[in-house]
Amino acid sequence: MERRHHETEDGELITVKEMPDALTAGMLVYADGARQTFTTDGRRTTYLERGTPTEGTWEVVGDGKFSSFWPPDYRASYIVRWIMRDGVRIGISFTENDSGNRSDGLYR
Repeated sequence: MERRHHETEDGELITVKEMPDALTAGMLVYADGARQTFTTDGRRTTYLERGTPTEGTWEVVGDGKFSSFWPPDYRASYIVRWIMRDGVRIGISFTENDSGNRSDGLYR
């Protein structure tokens, strides 16, 4: 069933309260075909690129702020925003704090 969110605007920051549900609502698929899932326990994330999985951990840092760690030593922090279409939350936009690179993951 489609869930409409008329109160949410495209590009709006995802709040601390919404973040766990936003990240675990479904698989995220990126423009390059990579896929990412997040566990509901708030810890593990799996990124699948060209058939190769990579596992890391994640945490909510604050409203619109998310961090991930990929062993052995890569940590990244992001600003996270809703991607909306016709009042429906269709994905999450991740903008890396250091580089400014943006990746849009759409729910599948």
